[in-house]
Order: sequence, then C-alpha cells, then structure tokens
Amino acid sequence: MTARMPLTMLSEGKGCRIKEVRAGLGLKRRLTEMGFTPSSSVRLIGCERGNLLVNVNGARYALGKGMAMKIMVEPDPCEGVELG
Repeated sequence: MTARMPLTMLSEGKGCRIKEVRAGLGLKRRLTEMGFTPSSSVRLIGCERGNLLVNVNGARYALGKGMAMKIMVEPDPCEGVELG
C-alpha cells in the first residue's frame, strides 16, 4: 500500500489518483464541481507564482497551495508503464 500525501508533495510532471478531499463543505463542493473527486487522475504540470498548475481529467487548473494541501493523493500505480 502506498502512502497518501497532499497534492503539494507531488513531483512536477508526475501523475496520481485522488484519494480524499479534506475540506469544508463549500470548498469540497467547489473542488468536486471542478473534477477533484476520489479516484480522479491528476498530473502536476508545474508551480508558478505560488500556485500549482494541474491537469485533472483533461482540464487545467491553477490551485493555491492551501487548497492543494487539502487534496490527498496516492501516486498512480500505472505511472511510467508503457501500454501498447
């Protein structure tokens, strides 16, 4: 079993799966509407001006570090596996 960590701990360019969103009802609803739901695939594109640039389910978002700390992820077990 791999360890859960906040989205902010993910290395640039790496993919992961969301396991849990630890936020209040308002923020949790907002993140859910953006596609940040358990088992969703997320890739960290980079960090710019204190924001994390992420790709979730094909959409790009900039998240503040405080918001990203509330999104718990696990590294994607298929990361780096060649298909086909």
